[in-house]
Amino acid sequence: MHLALLYLSWSLLANAAVKAASMPDKIYGVNLGSWLVLESWMLPQEWLNMGGQSCSPCSACIADEFSFAKAFPNTVDGIFKNHWETWFTQSDVDTLKGYGINTVRIPLGYWIIEQLVERQTEFYPRGGLEQLIRGLQQLQAAGIVAILDHHALPGVQTPNQMFTGHCTTDVEFYTEPNYLRALTWAGVMTALSHIHPAFTPVFAIEAVNEPIMDAAETPGYGTYQKNFVTVVRAVEAALGVKVQGLDNPQATTNASSSQAILNLSSSQNDTRFNSDVKVALGNTASILFQIASKDSTQFDLEASGRGKTPLVTNFMDVNWQNDNPPNPAAAAWGPQAYDNHLYYVFGGVAAADPNDYMISICNLNRVQADAALGDSPLWFGEWGLPTQFNATDAFLQQWADAQKLAYSKGAGWIFWNFKVEHSTLAGNLSREWSYIDGVKLGYLTEDPSTVHNASVCAPFVNEN
Repeated sequence: MHLALLYLSWSLLANAAVKAASMPDKIYGVNLGSWLVLESWMLPQEWLNMGGQSCSPCSACIADEFSFAKAFPNTVDGIFKNHWETWFTQSDVDTLKGYGINTVRIPLGYWIIEQLVERQTEFYPRGGLEQLIRGLQQLQAAGIVAILDHHALPGVQTPNQMFTGHCTTDVEFYTEPNYLRALTWAGVMTALSHIHPAFTPVFAIEAVNEPIMDAAETPGYGTYQKNFVTVVRAVEAALGVKVQGLDNPQATTNASSSQAILNLSSSQNDTRFNSDVKVALGNTASILFQIASKDSTQFDLEASGRGKTPLVTNFMDVNWQNDNPPNPAAAAWGPQAYDNHLYYVFGGVAAADPNDYMISICNLNRVQADAALGDSPLWFGEWGLPTQFNATDAFLQQWADAQKLAYSKGAGWIFWNFKVEHSTLAGNLSREWSYIDGVKLGYLTEDPSTVHNASVCAPFVNEN
């Protein structure tokens, strides 16, 4: 989508007063799932109370944000505002801080940047950005850092999944117009992360959550990876962040930060950036102006990113896909990390019994396999306790220990999810999917850096 480019001219101010977040030495984290991208299976009673429906497949009824907003255009914003304000609260932040969590991964839809939504054909609630700002401020006060995860992409990146915001078989993300919208999203989020005070906890931006696993079905994804990193680094350089190999436009001009982004997008003789990157940069500058016009008391477009460190660009690892996938390591420019998700409950990993689960996890070699291909550091951005069998309390404690030990061989881990609804309809769902409940039930240790039994894997190592 080509947005109008607005010529912005402000004088450059001094360094922003806030210091950017840095990646923890070891990540002990949780996902803030079903907050700003709602997945109704995690809060089935609240979803029905909101006016949603339950069905299988999820495309057959009002089971996602898209279908809800389409069905209730006049009330969707207010209904979702109530959900956002009650699903993730100060009480949750306090609990996570008390449990030693140092990182959250925040799933976001492209529609949080409202200017990217084609309102004639796409339907999503408005107002999410204000909620993200509120949540980041609360996390900052608690000393918890954040990964902004592009969880739901324009056009939908995976079929029939609630986490895309639109349950449909019509997957359109892997097309030039939607790649361009995603690049613009990355540019806006990068800029906000450096010049908006509320975004101080952000240390990483993830490009795409769980693309289709068959690389033959994701044409252009490798090019998108490289463009994503280039957009992030170009915006950073324009804002005054030191980027290796990229001259800082602010070092030689009196342009404001926003004008510097426009300068990069409009330079006819600059061959460092292809046309998609240039359009995304121009769109970024335009949208930043529009956001600041609504939010002028909270951040200053004249602010600089000087003295701040570059963000960590983040991708699902190369081994997420098969059939000759592009390796995101080829796109690296500056700090970059990789993400792997592992759920035994969906099958295909180990036989459905406790012994095979333990043999599998205790001999897991994903960190080493990724490192051999250049995909390091690696964190495990989604995992949980669910199994394919009726697990005992004793096994779930072992299962939690073994997974934490395996994932801590890399950069760390991020549990899915921080919480799940308690209701009759939800049943026992939270027992295995909620980090907070897992701690309360004794499966997970209160100190995330420790385990109940450091030798839990001893009987299972090298048995496969």
